Amino acid sequence: MDLIPVEFEAFDRRIADVTGDRNLERLHRGTRWAEGPVYVPAGRYLVWSDIPNDRMLRWDELTGTVGPFRQPAGYVNGNTLDREGRLISCEHGARRVTRTEHDGSVTVLADRWRGKRLNSPNDAVVRSDGSVWFTDPPYGILGDYEGHRAEPEIDGCHVYRIDPGSGEVSMVAGDFARPNGLAFSPDERLLYVADTERRHVRVFEVTRDGTLTGGKVFAEQQGDADGSYDGMRLDDTGRLWAAVGRSIHAYHPDGTLLGRLHLPESASNLVFGGLKRNRVFITATTSLYSMMLSLRGAAPVWAT
Repeated sequence: MDLIPVEFEAFDRRIADVTGDRNLERLHRGTRWAEGPVYVPAGRYLVWSDIPNDRMLRWDELTGTVGPFRQPAGYVNGNTLDREGRLISCEHGARRVTRTEHDGSVTVLADRWRGKRLNSPNDAVVRSDGSVWFTDPPYGILGDYEGHRAEPEIDGCHVYRIDPGSGEVSMVAGDFARPNGLAFSPDERLLYVADTERRHVRVFEVTRDGTLTGGKVFAEQQGDADGSYDGMRLDDTGRLWAAVGRSIHAYHPDGTLLGRLHLPESASNLVFGGLKRNRVFITATTSLYSMMLSLRGAAPVWAT
């Protein structure tokens, strides 16, 4: 384990002291493009993706050891858990969203929309009603590095919802260039979605029937600022934490940029975990990092 001094740059008194540690812990090094971290409370371990190497890795919190979780893995990108603690994964390779059952078998939740193959599902979140929401940019079909080169069958890159009862896949937002990370607010009334190409995050209101309204720009990168928006999570006060280039940005629910955690390499995603959900895990290019904080990540609605 390496300890790396880092700076948390605070711009607002509302986030004056969020870090417990003053160092990042590098828990593992050796990935080509680390992505999709998901913390599994029942086993106190973390799973994440190494997309170009077509594998998923597992870090054990009690022993600090890292080992293989799945390989080949279908060029998995984003991961999350459902209400039953089952792993939901976005596979670039087979262009699908899957669920890993408790016995290890894999169930396909979505691979087509209106009879056409998805592009390459990127990131997913699960709502308390059991619906699965995911983004579908083309990164896995643009070349052979993160998937398999192929022509898109769908005209555009959209945000989708999988109905928990019927399994029907419906498009809930169709005006994105490259939808990427997404996250619900703690009360699930809002959905935040990153558009990597347009370098901004939008926020939608979620209706009772599972449709979206609104969609205004919540935050955006200006000028030649480093990087664009990727994975996102929220803390239990409703602040949004987003991977943006070589930093993690923290935003107040009103859209104010509160601060930035500077990193040694480009970040892709993050997740809160640990016994108190006050440990942030960050996937950044070659490495998995963590840091203990003085705040907690938002708990799923069904766990509160």
